[in-house]
Amino acid sequence: MALIASLFAGSAAADPEQTAHDFSLTAIDGSEMPLAAYRGKTVLVVNTASRCSFTQQYAPLQALYEEHRDKGLVVIGVPSNDFGGQEPGTEADIEHFTQSAYRVDFPLTNKTTVVGDKATPFYKWASAQAGPLGKPRWNFHKYLIGPDGRLVDWFTPMTTPDSARLRRAIERSLASGGAS
Repeated sequence: MALIASLFAGSAAADPEQTAHDFSLTAIDGSEMPLAAYRGKTVLVVNTASRCSFTQQYAPLQALYEEHRDKGLVVIGVPSNDFGGQEPGTEADIEHFTQSAYRVDFPLTNKTTVVGDKATPFYKWASAQAGPLGKPRWNFHKYLIGPDGRLVDWFTPMTTPDSARLRRAIERSLASGGAS
């Protein structure tokens, strides 16, 4: 029974006082992207790839962002080449592709490692918070961060941005204080 419980719990080594606001990513233009800048907002962090069967999720991610950004939602796309080599381009290639193909205007990071020992600290933290079942296993894995910086929920790539489950979680988080 303890083994089963440990599969669903976060890492015991994770600092329970840490939140997403303690981490920073690097924006696609190379500038720092401190997640503390999104304090008080609901943040959906999605590892993305331009050559994946899930790449079409950019369109509903953009629509979700447009629908809820004035209510306090921020979508952050995190391009990653970790799964199947499906993000081989440069940051300039990624930015051009997302803007021309999907008109993405939500924040994007530089190409980032999201799994394993070389994962960026935010992804190590989020994976520990979500537990072993909640770590990214493919492109378009989603972490929902509440206005307080705590992990609200996680969603597999099969959960589309326009799914009722994800939309309800975002709306609940926004209602809890995600408005700017």
